Amino acid sequence: MTIYLGADHGGLQLKERLEHELGQDFTLVDCGTYDTTSTDYSDYALAVCRQVRTFTASRGILICRSGEGMVMAANKIPGIRAALVWSPEVAVETRRDNDANVLVLAADFLTVEKAEEITKRFLETPFSGEERHVRRLHKLEQLEQFAYRLARENQ
Repeated sequence: MTIYLGADHGGLQLKERLEHELGQDFTLVDCGTYDTTSTDYSDYALAVCRQVRTFTASRGILICRSGEGMVMAANKIPGIRAALVWSPEVAVETRRDNDANVLVLAADFLTVEKAEEITKRFLETPFSGEERHVRRLHKLEQLEQFAYRLARENQ
C-alpha cells in the first residue's frame, strides 16, 4: 500500500519521525512540507488528498499542530474521508466503521509513541464492509453530490 504524507511546518517533525518508522513496511510519498518555514495546511491537505482520491488503494496521513485545519481542508475534497484521531481505539473504529482513507494527527497533542501506535492501527485495520456502514458511506456520497450541485447553482 502506498502512503501519502503531508504536514505543515507545525507537523514537520512528527511527519519525519513517522516516515522513518513506516518506511520499512510501506511505499511512502512525501508531499511536503520539507522545512520549518511557515506554510498553509490546506496546500498539503490538497496534495495528499488528490493522490488518495486518484489511487483508491492508498492512504493519506496529514499532520498539523492541532489537526483541525487539516481535517477541515481534507474533508472538502470529494471521496476523502479524513479523521482526526487521538487514540488507537479511535483509529480502529474510523477504519472499521467509516472506511476513513486519511488519518489526521495533532502534533502538539500526541507523543511520538502515541502517534506511531495510532498510525499502525489505522493502517492495519480493514473496513468491515457491514451493510449498515456501507449504507452510511453511500449517504456521505449523496451529501457530497448535493454539496457539489449547490455550489454550482450558487456560482
